Amino acid sequence: MQGSGTRRNATQKCGAEHAARRHATQRARIAPGAPQTVATRGTLNVSFQTEEPIMERLFSDRRDAGRQLADRLAQWAGRDDVVVLALPRGGVPVAFEVADALHAPLDVLPVSKIGVPWQPELAMGALSSNGAQYIDQRLVRDAGLDPSRLQDELAKAREELARRESRYREGRAPVPVAGRIAIVVDDGMATGASLTAAALALASLRPARIVAALPVAPVDARRRVGDAVDELVCVQQPVGFMSVGQFYEDFGQTSDAEVTELLARAAH
Repeated sequence: MQGSGTRRNATQKCGAEHAARRHATQRARIAPGAPQTVATRGTLNVSFQTEEPIMERLFSDRRDAGRQLADRLAQWAGRDDVVVLALPRGGVPVAFEVADALHAPLDVLPVSKIGVPWQPELAMGALSSNGAQYIDQRLVRDAGLDPSRLQDELAKAREELARRESRYREGRAPVPVAGRIAIVVDDGMATGASLTAAALALASLRPARIVAALPVAPVDARRRVGDAVDELVCVQQPVGFMSVGQFYEDFGQTSDAEVTELLARAAH
């Protein structure tokens, strides 16, 4: 009986040590600019750093994340051809700080991702309230979606966008983006579907350049957004990414009232 208890204690200790190591790995990140090595184990690519792991730096809230993000965007400061576009609602407090630091106009890019009706998480397009529209016609054909059903989905999206625009803009006209550098800001990226759809929709307005700016995103974020953006700027791209909220001390929901207030302050 004593031998059995000893083995059980040893097993529990090993399990605890394994959990601790796993937790440490999830909390470690690749420091910006730190040397990296990619090793191949069968079909699995494993990235690891050759320097000591650095614990992830938490953002206290979205405003703090925006200030840190602004530091990474300093090259765009003081230019008259830059506009900051926030994806509401969570992206607005982040973008407010970015626009303030860059001395650039702030606007929202209310975007409604249009999902396949029977698989809503699969984006077949997006609409934005400033008139930009993107529809993945190939996906629509492959899904066998009836044109009338597509029009129904578009009508619903337009109705929701009109409500958001009326509430957020309070009569202000959209900031022009044609020929300008559009910095699209959100509070983070998980799958990248919404950001990609938003950027593709924005491209129809012909900005000179689309820069996606995020406080945090997965290590493969650039691959996920593909050619939808010209540049991707992130404060953190941690190996142990599980969700955007894990990197914020305060990740409470951003209200419509806060969005409206920040946009009004930026406009004045």
